[in-house]
Amino acid sequence: MPQKFLVKGGNPLKGQVMISGYKNSAGPVLAAALLSEEPSTISNLPLVTDVLNQIEIMEQIGCEVEWLDDHTVKINAKNLDPQKIPFGVFQKMRVSVLLIGPLLARFRSFRVPHPGGDKIGLRSISTHLDAFEQFGIKVWRENDSYCFEAPKELKPAHIILKEFSVTATENAMMLAAGIEGKSVIEIAAAEPQVQDLITMLESMGAKIRWSQPHTLEIQGSTKLSGAGHSVCPDPLETGTFMIALAATGGQGKITNTNPKVLTFFLEKMKEIGVNFTATDDSITVNPSGNFKAARVQVMIYPGFPTDLQPQISVLLTQATGKAVINEPLYENRLRHFEELRKMGGDIEITDPHRALIFGKTELFGTTVDASDIRSGTALTLAAIIAKGQTIVENIANLERGSEKFDEKLRSLGADIEKIGE
Repeated sequence: MPQKFLVKGGNPLKGQVMISGYKNSAGPVLAAALLSEEPSTISNLPLVTDVLNQIEIMEQIGCEVEWLDDHTVKINAKNLDPQKIPFGVFQKMRVSVLLIGPLLARFRSFRVPHPGGDKIGLRSISTHLDAFEQFGIKVWRENDSYCFEAPKELKPAHIILKEFSVTATENAMMLAAGIEGKSVIEIAAAEPQVQDLITMLESMGAKIRWSQPHTLEIQGSTKLSGAGHSVCPDPLETGTFMIALAATGGQGKITNTNPKVLTFFLEKMKEIGVNFTATDDSITVNPSGNFKAARVQVMIYPGFPTDLQPQISVLLTQATGKAVINEPLYENRLRHFEELRKMGGDIEITDPHRALIFGKTELFGTTVDASDIRSGTALTLAAIIAKGQTIVENIANLERGSEKFDEKLRSLGADIEKIGE
């Protein structure tokens, strides 16, 4: 029997919560360790399914992995064999695509299956493949696999990405970092996880700079060293707990975070009426007055992050007036609204990318489905403020990216327990 959350709503959250390392940063940082034959030590890893599965793949292709403590690993990638990529695990998660770039920097040919991930819309890896081809790598499909063949000597290149893709930017960066000479990447994404990867690659010996807001210059090397790196705090978890505290009328402090990477989100929270103060590494949420409806437009960084859209939608059900959600990035990113409707949310989905939320409405407990990480997180927040009891099903989807989410909520006073196997 799959695990579920059983939530009894109505408790204001209070206390202090420490933010974990960022899952979306841990993936590329772990992958970057493959670029060197020297060991790297990576700390502040979040213990979530995607990270553990990625480490399993790395072990199966020859990495020696030593756990130094609960959140720190030492990785020795000297003896790799990409022919041993485990297709079953690789297909479970989207982040596995990030192993391709560093492997291409060290090996000339191999194949991989299509990576998995949340079912939030069409998530082609064509931008990645196009970037690899601009480096002179041959790419083709064979049955259910992608096959890669690099020239005998890779040359630096001037890459123009087809879109602001975070993972394609990261893949191109890692490949460029492992090639001797200067490469340029235009239309590069600039999200916090990209910045964190730059820090890791610079620690390994690459020289990287932004020549324009979305143009990277990378001086790579075939002799990158190992590095020590601490994964950056999770800005999405920070935003989620801000919303949880605010929506329940609670009060609490969020620590081990970096508010500077959430500027646009924090401004939107002010506009809605959330009462908070921020320091360099913490955010304190105080009881607020009435919340006001707002328009939320998802944009590339530093705009409003798509991965906080479902959570802020829950807060907006408690705001007075008509709120507008515009989510242009993924056509299935509004699936949580159908579940919120079951709970009493007054919501009109006008098209696959837009919705109207009419508030303030009282939410009621029922059974809802966590179809992906962020919708599961949002529905758990909705359950905490709902009247009565809610069951959140398929929480395995949520736990791919949220470390001990129920435990952290329980420490703040939420009535939540995990049931099932």
